[in-house]
Amino acid sequence: MRCHACGHDNEPGARFCNQCGDALAAACPGCGARNPPGSRFCQACGQSLAAQKSPAAPADAYTPRHLADQVLRRLDAAEGERKQVTVLFADVASFTGLAEERDPEETHGIMDGCFAILLDEIHRFGGTVNQFTGDGVMALFGAPVAHEDHARLAVNAALGIQRALGDYERRLRQERGVDFRMRIGINSGPVVVGRIGDDLRRDYTAVGDTTNLAARMLHVAEPGTVVVTEHTYRLAHSYFVFSSLGRITVKGRQRPVHAYRVTGLGRVRTRMQAAASRGLTPFVGRAREAAVLADAFGEAAVGRGRVVTITGEAGIGKSRLVHDFVEQLAGTNTLVFQAACAPYTRAFPYHPFVKIVRDYCEIGDDDDESRIREKARHK
Repeated sequence: MRCHACGHDNEPGARFCNQCGDALAAACPGCGARNPPGSRFCQACGQSLAAQKSPAAPADAYTPRHLADQVLRRLDAAEGERKQVTVLFADVASFTGLAEERDPEETHGIMDGCFAILLDEIHRFGGTVNQFTGDGVMALFGAPVAHEDHARLAVNAALGIQRALGDYERRLRQERGVDFRMRIGINSGPVVVGRIGDDLRRDYTAVGDTTNLAARMLHVAEPGTVVVTEHTYRLAHSYFVFSSLGRITVKGRQRPVHAYRVTGLGRVRTRMQAAASRGLTPFVGRAREAAVLADAFGEAAVGRGRVVTITGEAGIGKSRLVHDFVEQLAGTNTLVFQAACAPYTRAFPYHPFVKIVRDYCEIGDDDDESRIREKARHK
């Protein structure tokens, strides 16, 4: 790809010029116009630029730079490492019929738009795409980049995929008469990194049937839904709303598997809230710190703004201190907004502030763009 700043020819898939470091603009395959890096549609003619992210491209061509850097830093330690991960499978329901009724180029265009959505949501929550399956993907959360809450991230990504695909399906139905929906199956368990190449592609060998069971859940799921195993349910049940599907007999397993359908987000958003929902032990020995927070609140209540920083080693009760303080404000007619940082939000500038603004405007995760604009305007 030629750099528009210095004219240097870079390798295909490069995002920054290796001569001058300038960001490389994406050239539209239709009109040739240059677009800012990360553009999904041409700003001159409106054509999709997703075709440049071909599923056959090397992994580092579609993996975001911040995530690729983390993967590359772990290459030396990844060989033979045992990890607890969550595996996500997604595929298009009735893809054979869809492909049979349409020209291959039209099918390719439809899947390009779908893959762009899948990659965006999976990468947004720190997952990596392990392989493309023609009509879907297999993704891993927790490897090669470790995440302690990998199950929660995977389910969040799955819900994000289904939400984004809802808008995509409506557009396809209006423009092409296509009924386009995906099924998603998720399972959590141990895997071992098998063979590692020179780029970002990985082969992960499941210990037992971690990957196989995730694929089985894919076939249990109805079009447009997300189904998880009991392993994933136990790790993520505090953060989402589930409906039990009971014990289901799946191919290749002697015993039935307990499966759950994910029906939406729960009210719990942080680990502290999840712990509180299960019941907390008595909190002692923090009277002085609690008094500092109470004094700062009293100053702020009369118009003298205050900022309090709480620091300390992990596990000494910082989150619990804040939780109890917020609980005490429940009866004071105080408007409280909370936001938390997470490893997978590093690539999203001002993420905590965006969360606060969304809460203030009462913007829900299911609100579309027009609804968001309406709510923001009324505030």
